[in-house]
Amino acid sequence: MPNKKTSPTTKFVFVTGGVMSGIGKGVTTASIGKLCQFRGFKVSAIKIDPYLNVDPGTLNPVEHGECFITDEVWHFNPIKDEGLNPYTYTMIGELDQDFGTYERFLNSYIHPSHNITSGQIYFETILKERKGEYLGKTVQIIPHCTDMIKNRIKEIARNEKIDALIIECGGTVGDVESVIFLEAFRQLRLELPKEDTALVHVTLVPYSEAVGELKSKPTQHSVKELQSAGLQPDFLICRSKIEIPTELKRKISLFTNVKPDHVISNPDIKSIYTVPLIFEDQKLGDLLGEHLNLKPRLVEFSKVNNYSEWIKTASLYTKNYDKTLRIAMPGKYVDNRDSYVSINEALKHACAHEGVNLEIVFVDTEKTEFQLEFDSCDGILLTPGFGTRGVEGMVLSAKYAMENKTPYLGICFGAQLFYVAFMRYVMGITDAHSTEVAPETPNPVVSMMDEQQKIVNMGGTMRLGGQPVIVSENTLLFQAYEKGEIRERFRHRYHINESYFTDEVKAKGLRISAYDQTGKIVNAIELDEEIHPFMVGTQFHPEYCSRPYEPSPIYLKFIQKIIAKKNS
Repeated sequence: MPNKKTSPTTKFVFVTGGVMSGIGKGVTTASIGKLCQFRGFKVSAIKIDPYLNVDPGTLNPVEHGECFITDEVWHFNPIKDEGLNPYTYTMIGELDQDFGTYERFLNSYIHPSHNITSGQIYFETILKERKGEYLGKTVQIIPHCTDMIKNRIKEIARNEKIDALIIECGGTVGDVESVIFLEAFRQLRLELPKEDTALVHVTLVPYSEAVGELKSKPTQHSVKELQSAGLQPDFLICRSKIEIPTELKRKISLFTNVKPDHVISNPDIKSIYTVPLIFEDQKLGDLLGEHLNLKPRLVEFSKVNNYSEWIKTASLYTKNYDKTLRIAMPGKYVDNRDSYVSINEALKHACAHEGVNLEIVFVDTEKTEFQLEFDSCDGILLTPGFGTRGVEGMVLSAKYAMENKTPYLGICFGAQLFYVAFMRYVMGITDAHSTEVAPETPNPVVSMMDEQQKIVNMGGTMRLGGQPVIVSENTLLFQAYEKGEIRERFRHRYHINESYFTDEVKAKGLRISAYDQTGKIVNAIELDEEIHPFMVGTQFHPEYCSRPYEPSPIYLKFIQKIIAKKNS
């Protein structure tokens, strides 16, 4: 990418993490972005992932967490290969789960180029070397890879005309994989005016149950590790079980060379949507603005960027309501709850706006007798997934919902297995299956899409991103969206085989409630309301577009139908 001068109006906020992973860097990044929005600035976020995968699309959710899907798909083609050789380019639309947090907080569609991985940087470097772009030079991590990282960051800021760009580095300071990114941060801070960059370090202040106090030593060591990379933090976000007292803030300040009022407490709370408000209470937005010489703008705020409106939104998620809904989530990745983080949040959004508490019951479909757990649940959400493990349990989950008239929402794989269950247990096609799970099944009611048949590479080759969905009238789906065309996000290779959708199937109450624009791909199915109160399967993932201030319409309808059934 060309190394052009970045707009002088762009401010860069680097977010790093220490002590351990999973302490909330993503929420911190999104919350800082929210503070900037409160002050009238255009803001966006970048997530750096130091792993060698080009994107997280081939990673197991149990190991890595959810793979978030963006609306747009980016054709990452570093050497501008016009033939689109599969070995010189890839489609990127599968991103780290933190992008879901960014989009939910900032109410913006983020371009997939905002996810920078070590795999992308090394992939581009090697391809350019093979093409001859570095002729005569020894290709090195510094300057070639670090320059590439800096150029990616600056190009995003320039092209999108961003006032404040927040760059989160995944992993933990001290990891070998993140060294080149920290070095790129160091160089950018050296090259740019002092007031154009800020470094925020998120760290852990553990609470010792044995002595009944918070311990700052891990934070001290973490900052020293950061300093050894040539980086001095300007702000510390201290994650802890309880609020950090003023005296401990002074101690942390003394041993880390960070101003006392720049040491920000971030204790455990009920809802992540309260974090920007906690930061505001400690004047982080004002302090960051002073450091970056960013003065608040007088603009006409949208509802979601207004501070007072955000207080109202956040309050929905901290209330204890009179009623609680128990939603069963059968699936194969339940060992890591982050595998379904967007679904979890979409359910929270819908429940909060309907004034009910939410209790999610994660159900491992590999275990026996798991269906007994459904008896005490008010609804079933059958989760997405890939592969063969736990599939029969997922099919039986759909069967239970059909037979017991339990409100049901199936997402992607959950929609396909709803179709399998219907064909087996209602239509009597006992060997009905998906060719993904049983390639030789004589009744492939779910099969690979035609355009996927010749694809060899696994990464970045599925039907990805935002697509138009044509909704049929007089359906539950139409009730939810109240329009005939919507846009939702997809990630799949297999789809519902419409050739099995006979008149007899329709007579039994199953209907197709949405197609793609060509009318060839089934995008949603459902049972007639006369047969079942709510049983819907969507090939798309509506959770990716759900927001804390505006729930996904189909998730909201799901919750409303559960409430109506409980009240009947």
